[in-house]
Amino acid sequence: MTTSSRSRLVGQIPVAILVIIIAALAVWAIAMRIGAVRDVSPMDLGRGVILVVVGFFAGVLGGLIGTGGCSVMLPIIHFWMGYPSAVAVGTTLFAVIFTALSGGYGHLIQRNVDVRAFLWLGGGGILGVLLGSWLFTLLASQAGLLGLILGLIFLWLAIRMIYEGTFRRAGAQREGNVIAGAGWGMAVFGFVVGIATGIAGVGGGYALVPGLIYLFGAPVYITMGTSLATMIPLAAVGGGIKLAQGFVELSTGLLLAAGTIVGAQVGAAIIKRFKPATLKLIFGLYFLYVAVKFITAFFGIHIW
Repeated sequence: MTTSSRSRLVGQIPVAILVIIIAALAVWAIAMRIGAVRDVSPMDLGRGVILVVVGFFAGVLGGLIGTGGCSVMLPIIHFWMGYPSAVAVGTTLFAVIFTALSGGYGHLIQRNVDVRAFLWLGGGGILGVLLGSWLFTLLASQAGLLGLILGLIFLWLAIRMIYEGTFRRAGAQREGNVIAGAGWGMAVFGFVVGIATGIAGVGGGYALVPGLIYLFGAPVYITMGTSLATMIPLAAVGGGIKLAQGFVELSTGLLLAAGTIVGAQVGAAIIKRFKPATLKLIFGLYFLYVAVKFITAFFGIHIW
């Protein structure tokens, strides 16, 4: 075994420990019905396996394109597994805490994180999440309106990803290992992103990535790692608040988290060997479908 291989293996020890802890907590939550939500059916083996698999693929996507994976997990557990929209938002944002921890750590090992940008973005983002979480409590009882807001956010994600997947395939990648720009500008940007994260639980990474690239001229790979690192405090504050408010189905969140931890490591490890344009186009079309489902449901039209 080479020195670099040994170093990578040692670097994965904290991730393995985290997976074991999360798995143990998930078993405990299921057995004791801790954090169970009234409108969600009790956990069974089949649903548990599906949640881990969904979390894994969400984590891979997050590690590849610098997002937390909520946009994959949320519609699946809401539309196809029957979770109420407010619980789906809270549960997936809780799971993203661990996606961001795992992916951010993986990118840190790969030296893809600008610590200065992370501190400014995270500081402003925490304030934004606090405001967004308060606004979320006003919307939680309005399932239709919350669904419409989610639909509009997914529509924005879809348009951006389809555009980038279609028209930016040959774009030159910026080089470098730092993100230039005024700290106060990053803090304001993080604050706005934090509000969106607190309200809808999605959009943080999808706003951070293009914002850092197009507003601050950030290198692409540094952007991906810094985005995931910034999502750690945003998801921790937002997910923690939603857990305290009763909008997190704990066993579901932990099982999703177990999958995302592993998936985010895979995504972070292969990012420099992967051209994400095709992936963005595929997921952009998927998000467009999800957006149409949310928006039409607000008007009483339910599509498959």
